Amino acid sequence: MLSLSLVGQGSAQPAAGPSCSPATDGSNPCPRKLHIHAQQPLSTMATVGQAMFFDPSLSGSGKFSCASCHVPALHYGPAGKTAVFMGGAAGDREGRREIPSLTYLERQPPFSIGPDDAVADDVAPTIAVPVTGGAHAAKSAINTASSATNLVPQGGLFLDGRADTLHQQASGPMFDPDEMAGSPEKVSARLKTADYAAPLRALAGIRGQKSSDFLLSEGLFALARYQIENQAFHPYSSKFDAWLQGNARFTPIEREGYMLFNDPKKGNCAACHVDTVRADGLPPLFTDHQYEALAAPRNPALQHTHDAGYYDLGVCDQKPGGRKDLAPYCGMFATPTLRNTATRNTFFHNGVFHSLDDVMDFYVLRDLEPERFYPRGPDGKVQAYNDIPAAYQGNVDKTDAPFDRKPGQAPALTKAERNAIIAFLKTLTDGWTGETAQADGVQATQTKH
Repeated sequence: MLSLSLVGQGSAQPAAGPSCSPATDGSNPCPRKLHIHAQQPLSTMATVGQAMFFDPSLSGSGKFSCASCHVPALHYGPAGKTAVFMGGAAGDREGRREIPSLTYLERQPPFSIGPDDAVADDVAPTIAVPVTGGAHAAKSAINTASSATNLVPQGGLFLDGRADTLHQQASGPMFDPDEMAGSPEKVSARLKTADYAAPLRALAGIRGQKSSDFLLSEGLFALARYQIENQAFHPYSSKFDAWLQGNARFTPIEREGYMLFNDPKKGNCAACHVDTVRADGLPPLFTDHQYEALAAPRNPALQHTHDAGYYDLGVCDQKPGGRKDLAPYCGMFATPTLRNTATRNTFFHNGVFHSLDDVMDFYVLRDLEPERFYPRGPDGKVQAYNDIPAAYQGNVDKTDAPFDRKPGQAPALTKAERNAIIAFLKTLTDGWTGETAQADGVQATQTKH
């Protein structure tokens, strides 16, 4: 296994000096001081946003708030194991996609298509879309620069990148007839009568008093400010963050999982879920902000998949005409942060998997044992990539490990190795206090959050 310098670098590159891989005792030989903002008192605007976040009266049914889908106790992710949220005016309409977490979006750049830079949080220029997609330079956990010639979609919010700011994002679920099912008229009326109406009116000024549209825009801005200012949306309080600072030790299985996570010939996870500290001390987000076509199986539990002509193609469905203009990216969905992923019960855009074990098996065995994940057609053949039309199946990633294995080859990771990666992923759960590590006989300290 390569000796990697994974801590304190601006990108994941082979070590040029002493190894910064975890020591044999699980400690970090190259601790870093992380740049983490301390919680400050919320502004008045953010306080209004907080009240709106928990207000079910903003929904068409009067029963659903933002917190109904994005549960604070679950790291602002969904509760339960249902693939999608059941919402709408009567609570009987099925959402289109799984519910993403609202955590760690504070550094998300706007949507663009440009050169692959896995470690950048800033804005990339939008350039022309290539005529064809599919083949691209391989991307690995230790050399993300090798794929810099790729033209990739990146940034944006939602799984298809259709919103550039949290301000824009807030209106999506609020007015979606399958989710909160509110209307601009009803929400504007609520913003004039709610307990938080007075401070919002004061902040909106004369224009807010005269224009319901402007008052609504200010309310959506308040929701965005709440998510930015409340450190609970981006606390960086996991065991991994403590390890980065030299205040925790990995257990043997966590250490093994971390090494496999970064090994370009094994998990290769860090190629997309970047785990390096930026040069300015900002902690890793465990995403490159980009999009991948991984060909998750069609989810027959969802009502709309019963229509044989229905497909959710991610990036290229973010706007009318996208299946033509953005054809090289059809089937691609945003790479989510892996922070707090161990607390989720649904995975992939359609919620088809319900455990990290299922996800890891899919990553490693998708093309080696496709019958495990995809149905057979009337002819008895496995219908691989069955949730992507044949015209776009060339966009599916078959280049980057562990997806580069061919039938008959050994999987990139054994079952035990997959379990080790899952053990590492559990160190990314926020709210770690050191208690788990001490129970395992590891001496570690961490400030309780």
